[in-house]
Amino acid sequence: MTATAHSSQSSHPERPGRSDGVCSEFTVFTKIKPGEADALRDVLAELSDASDTERVHAAVRQIGTLHDARHVIFDNDTRFMFASVFDGSWDAYIDDFAKTVVGERFDKVFSHSEGFPGIKDPGVKDWFVAHQAPAGVFVSAYPDLTVQQIYKDHRVEEAFEEVLDTPEFRAVLDNPANAELVATPAFQKLLEEASA
Repeated sequence: MTATAHSSQSSHPERPGRSDGVCSEFTVFTKIKPGEADALRDVLAELSDASDTERVHAAVRQIGTLHDARHVIFDNDTRFMFASVFDGSWDAYIDDFAKTVVGERFDKVFSHSEGFPGIKDPGVKDWFVAHQAPAGVFVSAYPDLTVQQIYKDHRVEEAFEEVLDTPEFRAVLDNPANAELVATPAFQKLLEEASA
């Protein structure tokens, strides 16, 4: 479930960025405040600390719509890029950041960018729009799967794998009373996919 079920309005009725199925891209380019590239680099190092991975993934699950994200310092430490892929509306995506622990992280990261008003500021969406550049091409490997569907598919697959490994399941397959069910194309496809 996403942190926000609706989108709020802004002075910009249209949002930049391309979509492929349920997935949309979000890429922001900013100018780093003079002399703050090392401070930004320290913040990014703190966010990528392996000891904090569990907390980061918990925050991503709390948002529930974020597929991936990248942070890049470039142009001789003068510019910064944040790029991500998400499900749902652009406005809900930004709202979700403001309402979760990720919002605090955004404030830490973007505080080193010129003019950033803060993730909870009413003008933050306008600021992002002014700094967002849509991709020329955007393609998703799984355009019809939301993050929530991927999480569910993974949970179902793990549960099914556990069942496959039990002697009870093997007994069900070998039981002549179940031969008609086991022979159906759908069941055979399920077994083929499980063994792939």
